[in-house]
Amino acid sequence: MRFALILGEVGTGLKRNVSMVISVVLVTFISLTFVGAAILLQMQIGQMKSFWYDKAQVAVYMCTATSGGDTCSGGEANADQIAAVQAQLDSPTLQPFIDKYYFEDHQQAYDNFQKQFAGNAVTQYVTADLLNQTFWVNLKDPSQSAVLVESLSGLAGVESVTDQRSYLEQIFSILSAASYTAIGIAALMLVAAVLLIATTIRLSAFSRRRELGIMRLVGASNRFIQTPFILEGIIASLIGSVLAGAAVWGIVHFFVQGYLASTLPFTSFVSDTDAFLVIPILIVVGALLAAFSAKFAITRYLKV
Repeated sequence: MRFALILGEVGTGLKRNVSMVISVVLVTFISLTFVGAAILLQMQIGQMKSFWYDKAQVAVYMCTATSGGDTCSGGEANADQIAAVQAQLDSPTLQPFIDKYYFEDHQQAYDNFQKQFAGNAVTQYVTADLLNQTFWVNLKDPSQSAVLVESLSGLAGVESVTDQRSYLEQIFSILSAASYTAIGIAALMLVAAVLLIATTIRLSAFSRRRELGIMRLVGASNRFIQTPFILEGIIASLIGSVLAGAAVWGIVHFFVQGYLASTLPFTSFVSDTDAFLVIPILIVVGALLAAFSAKFAITRYLKV
């Protein structure tokens, strides 16, 4: 009987404040969508790091006729200098770190350049001799690239030794910045949701002040009085949380997997499974947020 009475009070409160309930649903939906997007973006960064770091190579660029620097004072790297670099790569010092490597000469570099920039006007002005001959090295542990850089950087005929992970770090930094921006916006929206839920509960309590006065006179406990208002906030927030979860799944399923994965097949993206891991987090966060806001608001109101 008490349970039915509580549900009746919840229904009455939701009907009296439909516009405010819709506002709570929308604010919760938007804020938790940003939260879900931020979580998925961090998952995406983690997947891309594990996927690309294992494929990242160290490039040993040999000098060309136009290269500058002390190690390129003799102009283009000659056969002896190239052989010296190869001997260093095959040495007992570096072999434990190297999985495999291959050498790319001017013509191979030019052919790859033409394929990579096909249709670009720059291909008309680049000749084979302008492109570096390069040793491409795959390491057993990409995090130990510093060993290779230190060993080969000072050799005659070597223009530079570059770890491709440095380029990846720039991309991941941009993605991380986007993730932190989403988190910041989500935090602001969550604050707005808390304030809106609290305001909605106070208005609902004010509209039923006569009933609340009667409940107090007949000896109803504070818990009994507070429960309907807390449930109102939780229900409105849960609707927003479910919508946010659906939006997150839709983004992953239709945009990430449906578009990005087919457009960029050479990398790894978050999947529906990852989205389903995020959805319960959003629902729990939404419920706790609403329960805290509603509890705080009704407790303050009853003390006035």
